Amino acid sequence: MRGMRGGGPHGRGTAGGGGDGPARGTRVHVVSDVHGNTEALARAGDGADALICLGDLVLFLDYADHSRGIFPDLFGVENADRIVALRTARRYDEARAFGRELWAGRDRNTAILEAVRKQYAEMFAVLPTPTYATYGNVDVPALWPEYAGPGTTVLDGERVEIGGRVFGFVGGGLKTPMNTPYEISDEEYAAKVEALGPVDVLCSHIPPEVPELTYDTVARRFERGSRALLDAIHRTRPRYALFGHVHQPLVRRMRIGVTECVNVGHFASTGRPWALEW
Repeated sequence: MRGMRGGGPHGRGTAGGGGDGPARGTRVHVVSDVHGNTEALARAGDGADALICLGDLVLFLDYADHSRGIFPDLFGVENADRIVALRTARRYDEARAFGRELWAGRDRNTAILEAVRKQYAEMFAVLPTPTYATYGNVDVPALWPEYAGPGTTVLDGERVEIGGRVFGFVGGGLKTPMNTPYEISDEEYAAKVEALGPVDVLCSHIPPEVPELTYDTVARRFERGSRALLDAIHRTRPRYALFGHVHQPLVRRMRIGVTECVNVGHFASTGRPWALEW
């Protein structure tokens, strides 16, 4: 096994017991929004029994560093600066028109898939055994079977037991003007949530639809959260609801009834997993 137990823990926080005593139960590290941070991903499972990845492995464009990602590799930093400015100003129609100009004469799908394949090959290669993963909204699910090794279990609308607790996974995002690769309808998303039934830990890429959890303080906008996730939290009362997607949330952690809702962090920038121990 690569990276599991025995390494130093890198957790942002520990929940559910544990401590520094000699007797230890199960420890899981959780990451989301990896966005190309392969170096830190290779260490994310150190000291844990399992790694959970909540998606967004692909880095298309780094809004903090416009020189990083598929877009600037293809079109240069100056064009990346411009499209970020348009999107940040919510001038989405102009951003799409600008994008069409840049792609004119190019095979868009071939270029993007080639770059995504390169990123996936690097990132899936460093995932430890076992890893449990689901898709983010910028991921390309059709490619994952090519790169996920036998130690990586991909789950979407499915459950798995880890250390005696049941974890349910819901991948992807909801429809937005950004039109990222894995956005689905509210109805399709809700069906995946419903398929899980009661779980101890509800894992998703996007947060439940709560203003404090969906507002990004740097982008200064609300990202899309899921009403179906929120309803499931009220109805089935999981111990934890873990998610990412919102890189700089107004609130990273809050309780809804008995459920501890946690944004596990923007792993691309922190390089540190969030730890759950029981």
